[in-house]
Amino acid sequence: MELTALTAISAIDGRYRQQVQQLDEYFSEFGLMKYRVTIEIEYLLFLAEEGFLSLSPRTSKHLRTLATSFGPEHAAQIKKIEQTTNHDVKAVEYFLKKELETSGGKKILEWVHFGLTSQDINNTAIPLSWKHAIEYEYLPSLLNLNMQFRLLAKEWKNIPMLAHTHGQPASPTRLGKEIMVFNERIQNQIEQFIHIPFSGKFGGATGNFNAHNVAFPKTNWVTFGNDFLDKLGLSRQQFTTQIEHYDNFAAHFDCMKRINNILIDFCRDVWTYISMEYFKQRTKAGEVGSSAMPHKVNPIDFENAEGNLGLANAIFEHLAAKLPISRLQRDLTDSTVLRNIGVPFAHTIIAMRSIEKGLGKLVINPSKIEADLEKNWAVVSEAIQTILRRENYPQPYEALKDLTRGNQSITKQSISTFIDGLKIDNELKKTLKKITPQNYTGVMAKF
Repeated sequence: MELTALTAISAIDGRYRQQVQQLDEYFSEFGLMKYRVTIEIEYLLFLAEEGFLSLSPRTSKHLRTLATSFGPEHAAQIKKIEQTTNHDVKAVEYFLKKELETSGGKKILEWVHFGLTSQDINNTAIPLSWKHAIEYEYLPSLLNLNMQFRLLAKEWKNIPMLAHTHGQPASPTRLGKEIMVFNERIQNQIEQFIHIPFSGKFGGATGNFNAHNVAFPKTNWVTFGNDFLDKLGLSRQQFTTQIEHYDNFAAHFDCMKRINNILIDFCRDVWTYISMEYFKQRTKAGEVGSSAMPHKVNPIDFENAEGNLGLANAIFEHLAAKLPISRLQRDLTDSTVLRNIGVPFAHTIIAMRSIEKGLGKLVINPSKIEADLEKNWAVVSEAIQTILRRENYPQPYEALKDLTRGNQSITKQSISTFIDGLKIDNELKKTLKKITPQNYTGVMAKF
């Protein structure tokens, strides 16, 4: 069958294609070819800037236009050449030489890929595509989602809510603050993430500029390489084998895993709040929650996100563990693995879209939240015993423990009766009786 969204094996290229189709600019075979061509062209132009060769205005303009307008028809030409070369980077080199022949650049053909090994191209093209995907797709999506968390936190800032520790009723909190927990966690990880460098390898067959140095021994090739990668927006690794060591890639993957784990935690909390009926969900005409149970409105967006985040993390885990390991000066195990870095990236983007969609459906159910607070007056026992401690009342914790532990019928009245029985002055009794599950929510930082 012809490959379509219906016949694709991967859900990324099938069911979810419309959500992540823009990622093919970075992670598809076409995307990799485009970035390889860009690196080869930038290298040739940089050699000219450094005085190693002379480019005519016509040739220079053609190369720059090719880099910016590279399209599927160009990729098809490279793929056809690869059928003969059986080598993907060499096919790019031959493609560029053909382009030079048609633009007055015959005299400089052998400067294409001068002194380089394939990994000088791959280990700059892939980090550059990764950098662009992070800057143009991932960070904007994550920042937008985190802003949505913050806006909801502000909207729900003053809604008191029963907290649950170990699944049991606990000291009340505020819904907005609970959302801010996730906002802060994500923001902390973003700040760590943006300090991880985007690095590349550029140094010849085994990292020592052997071919470059033997051809031009008076040139400072280390400085040349540093300047070239700096111009691309990458930092050059100074000591490498044939390939980059991928440690910064692994750091990115590990940080993205942590962010995904935070989002999984969020999805599970919201899922639980929905099951507790603290949230209801807006329905859409024609949608079905169950093929058998007409009443159901499932939290499918948060479940979808959790599944996609888990799948992304499983792949990120392998990438982070595998890529930094290579036998001696290189083996080829990184090559096929690197072709899959877009897979967990795409699942992560899909998950964030699902969370955004799910958040847009949430509707606060104040009556249920209030009902849970009202039937859990036992939670004010912490407040009462703490004030009694302040007043040096004997064994207040034990007194409240005897009243509340295991007793499921603690009410406003039973708390009031307990307070009345305390040997304290009336003003203090009035103070204690003002404490309710609704107002015993503590304080929090401003946001």
